[in-house]
Amino acid sequence: MTFSPELEAKFSKMLTIYPAGRQRSALIPMLMYAQDEVGAITPEVMNELASRLNITPLQVDEVIGYYSMLHKKPQGKFHVQVCTNISCLLVGGEELYHHAAKKLGIGHKQTAADGVFSLEEVECMGACSWAPAIQINYDFHHNVTPEKLDQLLNSIGKVQ
Repeated sequence: MTFSPELEAKFSKMLTIYPAGRQRSALIPMLMYAQDEVGAITPEVMNELASRLNITPLQVDEVIGYYSMLHKKPQGKFHVQVCTNISCLLVGGEELYHHAAKKLGIGHKQTAADGVFSLEEVECMGACSWAPAIQINYDFHHNVTPEKLDQLLNSIGKVQ
């Protein structure tokens, strides 16, 4: 597996930041950069990063399974995640998720046919004090109402 020269340079620099024996700490940022470049974390990406960090592909897969921002299949250009954990749930997170699903015409872990939006219901985003919370790509939004969600979605892509 080969990455762009720019990404190879980032990886090389990143591996110098962590002390010997602790380089596996670079796994999450490496996964995120690779995902951004490749579009998803494929088995080839997992194997390559495991090899570079001297860990097993299973250890890489376990990290991917834990973090909601890491994906094994391509997401929409705008990946919308809606928190429905208890704090968000109590102040409208579930209703917000259903509103997003209806507005986008897709469900949990689905991508719209045009590839613009994907949707995911996620566990805690760590924003309990500002619930309900959503994340669109790497941008967090707090105290989200259905109206605010509509404004956000309409500002980034054509939504019916």
